[in-house]
Amino acid sequence: MKDVPDYMGPMAMGLKMGVIVPGMDIVDEVFDSVERCYEDGLLDDGDVICITESVVARAQDNYVTVDEVSKEIRDKLGLKKNGTIGVVFPITSRNRFSMILRSISEAVSDGKVIVQMSFPSDEVGNQTISPEFVENLNKEVITMDDIELSQCQHPITEVNYIEYYNEIIEEAGAEPQIVLCNDPHHIVEYEPDAVIASDIHTRHETKETICKKFDNCITLCELFNEGRSCSEWGLLGSNMSSAGRLKLAPKNGDKVVKKIQERIKDELKVQTEVLIYGDGAYKDPTSGIYELADPSVTVASTDGLHHFRRGVKYKYLADQYYHKEGKDADEIEDIIQEKKENDRSESAMEKEGTTPREMTDLLGSLADLVSGSADAGTPVVLVKNFLE
Repeated sequence: MKDVPDYMGPMAMGLKMGVIVPGMDIVDEVFDSVERCYEDGLLDDGDVICITESVVARAQDNYVTVDEVSKEIRDKLGLKKNGTIGVVFPITSRNRFSMILRSISEAVSDGKVIVQMSFPSDEVGNQTISPEFVENLNKEVITMDDIELSQCQHPITEVNYIEYYNEIIEEAGAEPQIVLCNDPHHIVEYEPDAVIASDIHTRHETKETICKKFDNCITLCELFNEGRSCSEWGLLGSNMSSAGRLKLAPKNGDKVVKKIQERIKDELKVQTEVLIYGDGAYKDPTSGIYELADPSVTVASTDGLHHFRRGVKYKYLADQYYHKEGKDADEIEDIIQEKKENDRSESAMEKEGTTPREMTDLLGSLADLVSGSADAGTPVVLVKNFLE
């Protein structure tokens, strides 16, 4: 990178792009953006090109309608319009789950939808009911007869999700029943015809638990995981779109990142790594909300990123060689550089406290923070000096 002093460390820069619409070639669009960086001397071997999943999926026209989702649910679960379906552990989110619930409800528009929510919060930390109220109530199963709806308002968004989800089901014509219980088995007591385990990171455990007593259960990953519009995550990772549609996560992400990497190498003679990222994996310390509403931070990445990020414990070594051995700053710097270059076991004191983390998790989270939830008009993030 030209005109950047060697004392500069890792950096991430958002690249502004025009609007991406269905039918565009995302490989072309990303390459054009990266080529501008190359022409300005901003692209080097070892850089990482991070692309937000939303523009990849949009370019792929990877959408499904509410009607299509409803039909898929009926077909996969053998449901009739007057059937009863259980929905276990959905997150409370207008963007992530409201249209999925609408689709579920329309699948049984003459029947019943039983929503079993976890409490006092969903799996990513969104409050479903006041923890103080729950503590005083001291019940393992909480029904609508037990609570005041004023106790169910989200402290950040101020949305009452119990009331909101109830309205979605009613608007579809189905009969709603919402219950709070942290035991997945409890849904079976309502004798549903089918169950959808709707949680994200614990979906396999939830389905396995339910299936010990009830067979007709699937996860959201098993809906739209094949076909023209699909994703390896199915409906998980989807977002509310417009005109009654859901945007799925990208499909064939591994092929996309490989094509971008190969084109940069072939045409610009620069060896980069490429990843497609979704939500960053961090927990907001103020709200307590775990931002990762996708099954994974990274949708796809090139092979050079499939490893942990490790390193020596810089501050430990600085203290050790200064206080115990009386080394000066220059001597300590030379020692640390030498230790960086030598391969050491993960249990060595020099690496104490340097928790190994997936490179893709770190890079995807960094890129998500740079682009922001509104994408900031920078759906591509160039990360430099991170892989050293």
